[in-house]
Amino acid sequence: MNKVRKSLAEWQAQLSPEAFYVTRQQGTERPFTGEYNQHTESGIYRCVCCSTPLFASDTKFDAGCGWPSYFSALNPDHVREEVDESHGMIRTEIICNVCDAHLGHVFPDGPPPTGLRYCINSVALQFEPA
Repeated sequence: MNKVRKSLAEWQAQLSPEAFYVTRQQGTERPFTGEYNQHTESGIYRCVCCSTPLFASDTKFDAGCGWPSYFSALNPDHVREEVDESHGMIRTEIICNVCDAHLGHVFPDGPPPTGLRYCINSVALQFEPA
């Protein structure tokens, strides 16, 4: 897998201010405001930074948490997990393994078959219809 590496200035020029804040500065969009929170169209959700396919619409579910949620990644090699100890909590951060973009977090309270809830910021994604 070829890594995508750019300077912060290059990312800032490529991304919207909110997408830059979330993906390059580990920010979070406000709940229930993201474009894909209630999105139900069939297709693939890609990384907004490098277009790597991350999640499929058939793994998306309404977790009621205010962010798009998926029970599995499209390809486990495309995402990686890191411990996030920010905000006085211990969480598992999800990062694009190709460009190191912060995507969101994963929690162990999702539906079968995985029991996982990948809670992802809409601005970290771009949608490709089926």
